[in-house]
Amino acid sequence: MAAIDVPRRISTRRAPSDRAFRAVLTVSGIGVLVVMATVGGFLLLRAWDALQVSGWSFLTTQAWEPDSGNFGIAAILVGTVLIALVAILVAVPFALGVALYINEFAPPRVKAALTSTVDLMAAIPSVVFGLWGFFFLQGHVTGLARWLSTTFAWFPPFRVPGTDPDDPLASATVYTSSTFIAGLVVAMMITPVIASIMREVFSQAPVGEREGALALGSTRWGMIRAVVLPFGKGGIIGGTMLGLGRALGETIAVYMIISPVFAIQWHVLANGGSSVSSLIALRYGESTPFGMSALMAAGLALFLMTLVVNFAASSVVARSRSGASS
Repeated sequence: MAAIDVPRRISTRRAPSDRAFRAVLTVSGIGVLVVMATVGGFLLLRAWDALQVSGWSFLTTQAWEPDSGNFGIAAILVGTVLIALVAILVAVPFALGVALYINEFAPPRVKAALTSTVDLMAAIPSVVFGLWGFFFLQGHVTGLARWLSTTFAWFPPFRVPGTDPDDPLASATVYTSSTFIAGLVVAMMITPVIASIMREVFSQAPVGEREGALALGSTRWGMIRAVVLPFGKGGIIGGTMLGLGRALGETIAVYMIISPVFAIQWHVLANGGSSVSSLIALRYGESTPFGMSALMAAGLALFLMTLVVNFAASSVVARSRSGASS
C-alpha cells in the first residue's frame, strides 16, 4: 500500500526582537485610533448641550447667536468648503507642475535645491502666510478680482452684488477680505505639501516602463503622460486630499484675512465670508459656557468632515497602482 504524502506543516518562530517590534507597531496603530476616538468623544461631550438645544437645525441655521438659541453652521460650513475649493483649484495644477518639473526636467543640482526649498516651504508657520496675504497679496489681487467679476459676471459665484465692475471709480474695498483672497493664501500654504507627495510618487514610476516608452519613440511628454501620470494617480489624489484636509482646517491665515459674515456667501469675490476654524478663533475668548458648547459642536462638524475626506482619499489611493505597490 502506497504511503500517503502529507504536506509538511510550516511554522515560524519569531525572535524576541521581532515580537517586540510587532508589539510596538501594534500598540502604535491602536494608539492612533484611541487618540482619534478620544478627540471625537471629547468634542461630542462638550458639544452635547448645544446639540440638544439646536437639534437638526444646527445644520440649516445661518445665524450664530448661541446665547439666544439661534445658531447653526450652514453659513460657516459653506464658507469653509468654498475657501477649500478655491485653494485646491489653484494649488493642485501649480503643485503638479512643480512636481513634474523637479522630477522629470530639472538638472540634478537644481533638482536637489528645489526639493529642499519645497520641503522647507511646507514648514512655514501659517501666521506668516496670513501676514503676507493681509499686507501684500490683498492689495495686489483686487485688480484680478475686479477683472474676474467684470469678465465672468455671468457666472454667479464671480458676481459681486451692489457694485458696478465697469465703474473705474468704484471702491476696491468690496473685493477685499473675500473668500477668494483667503483661498489664494491657503493655496500657497498647501501647495508645498501636495507637490512633495506628488514628486515622491512620480519618482517611483518604474524605470523599465520609462525607458520602454522612450525606446518606442515616445517624446518626454508622451512618456510622462503614458507612464508617470497613470502610475502617480494615487499620489495625485492622496496629495490633493491631504491638502484639502489642511485647507478645511486652516485657522490663523483665514482669520487674519476674512471678514466674518454669518450668512451663506456664494459670491467668492465679494467682501465677507467665514469658516469653522476662524469662527472658533474669533469667538473662543468671549464665549459663555453655552457659547463654548456651540463652538465645540462646530469643531465636531469640522472633525467629522475632515475624517470623511481622509477616509475617502485613502480608499481611492489604495485602489490605485502606486497606492497598491506601496
